[in-house]
Amino acid sequence: MNILEGIEILESRILDARTGLPEEIFLFVSRITPLVNVDLLIRNEGGKTLLTWRNDEQCGTGWHVPGGIVRFQETIGQRIQLVAKQELGVEVSYREPAIAIHEIIRPSQRNRGHFISFLYSCELLNQLPADRQYHDGVPQNGQWCWHESCPQNILPIHRIYDKFIEAERNRNGFYTSIVSSQRDGTAKKESITT
Repeated sequence: MNILEGIEILESRILDARTGLPEEIFLFVSRITPLVNVDLLIRNEGGKTLLTWRNDEQCGTGWHVPGGIVRFQETIGQRIQLVAKQELGVEVSYREPAIAIHEIIRPSQRNRGHFISFLYSCELLNQLPADRQYHDGVPQNGQWCWHESCPQNILPIHRIYDKFIEAERNRNGFYTSIVSSQRDGTAKKESITT
């Protein structure tokens, strides 16, 4: 079998790439190209950040910023709405442009080891489902909770969002984070308003 025949076999297993790929094909694709995903930064009027509990083989167990991988021929806006509906059971509005773009490379990770992540500031358009709210004890997969600060048990991959979760509301009602970044070996401070 040559490469073109192999590609034909793979394509025959994909019903509609716009709705997702079979798991084995998705993991293969994630080994040869970066994945693009969106993450939703949602704050309430008290300045708390909405996080959900995740427990999966690829990312581990802990609190995380809701998000998802953009599908073939799906817009970023469509993915944001689907993440809100699937992970939170709500609709959201979001602000353009993305407030942060991160490249995440995990060299030791065979599958899903390279991401380009876009963080969007979002607002809830309706109430979160009360039956998914975390109250106490051991969190369950998919539960949500408002956090005043970045929890110790946030997924390691989402430590990149610490500065956004820790942001403070300014007098105009926006949240401002002071970010230090390394560029060409020098530290640079910048203010990010969401």
